Amino acid sequence: MAALPIYVAVPNFYAGTLGLDLTRVGLLLLLVRALDALQDPWLGYLSDNSRHAPRGRWRWVIWGAPLLALGMVAVFRPPPLAPGWLTAWLGVALVLVYLGYSLMSISYQALGAELSTDLNERTRITAWREALGLCGVLLAAALPQWWTLSVGSQVAYARFSLVFVPLLLGLGLLSVRYSPRVARPPPPPQAPTPLLRALFAPRHNPAFRALAGVFVVNGIAAAIPATMLLFFVADVLQLPAWGGAFLLAYFAAGACGMPLWLRAARTYGKARAWGAGMLMSIVAFVFTFTLGPGESGLFLAICLLSGLALGADLAIPPSLLADVIDREDALHEVAGAGAYFGLWNLLTKANLALAAGLGLPLLAAFGYQAGSRTPEGLFALSAVYALVPCALKAVAALLLQRAHRLHNPPPTRLAGVPNRP
Repeated sequence: MAALPIYVAVPNFYAGTLGLDLTRVGLLLLLVRALDALQDPWLGYLSDNSRHAPRGRWRWVIWGAPLLALGMVAVFRPPPLAPGWLTAWLGVALVLVYLGYSLMSISYQALGAELSTDLNERTRITAWREALGLCGVLLAAALPQWWTLSVGSQVAYARFSLVFVPLLLGLGLLSVRYSPRVARPPPPPQAPTPLLRALFAPRHNPAFRALAGVFVVNGIAAAIPATMLLFFVADVLQLPAWGGAFLLAYFAAGACGMPLWLRAARTYGKARAWGAGMLMSIVAFVFTFTLGPGESGLFLAICLLSGLALGADLAIPPSLLADVIDREDALHEVAGAGAYFGLWNLLTKANLALAAGLGLPLLAAFGYQAGSRTPEGLFALSAVYALVPCALKAVAALLLQRAHRLHNPPPTRLAGVPNRP
């Protein structure tokens, strides 16, 4: 529920609604997201070394929630400020959001990887987690859109941030209280692995390197449309009021497609199922380049088909990562799940930072400005929004096909480890 407004709505909210320069917003997002990404491996190291402390990894979820809540309110309820001060306000607010989000998500994802040692059950765990996460995304798409119709986008997002806070804190407490224990207890306490060694240990895992390469290219391909969606809907389709509806259709289709990808991963293997999802996304999304004003029906169909493909991107890579961790590090115990997910989150945020920090200034350099609708600007927006992601998806699919280590998983269950505590 936090991710969609921060990664999709903030550029349009601050550049389109509040009037900040598009290049300034893009460069600020690049800087803050880069700083945020660099902290994630360290937070993963802290999470790994807290497994024997009271509440273990959950302590970071508890500490991160108030920071995330405060940051969300600050981002979407800014005071009236001059452009320079408003830029500084946005930067500080985003630092709070990213720190709280990282504290929570790294430990939460590491706990998810440790809930089971069964390969198929891991995919079910990640699919359920991501499907319920999409419910939060649907709320984040629907509520501001609904309120915008009556009170305008600025008040709508301010109201949304206040609704977000009690949901975050209440559901966070439920998760801490009722989530199951991990399937494999942490190793006996010992001297912590030196920081630099722990941070970079996953890089020595060849299966992780192969998976990370695919994930980075595929992630940039997904981040570019996410950053530019509202600009495309407002200026190319000229249907600014439909932005929320398109997002709802996209993410609802992603949630409905989860059972399809669960079955495909179980039947054909996780890597092959993920590759099929990439190809499906390319075939559906490439036609976006041909769209023009008012073509809502065609774009809605594209949203539904590419949304179905989204389920593969959400459910399968974290499950593959859990398999990779077991394959190499269950024996060596050099890096825990927190170190892996710290680097994983770094890569995720680097993708988003590159999409905003390079994509938005690139659009401005080619003549696009929000609301201007010049022929050159609209052509640049359509090309960067539709064609560049499809090309990157194709490269990711080829990398996945060549990553033989991802097509040869470890045994269905880690030898000698029970599936349940």
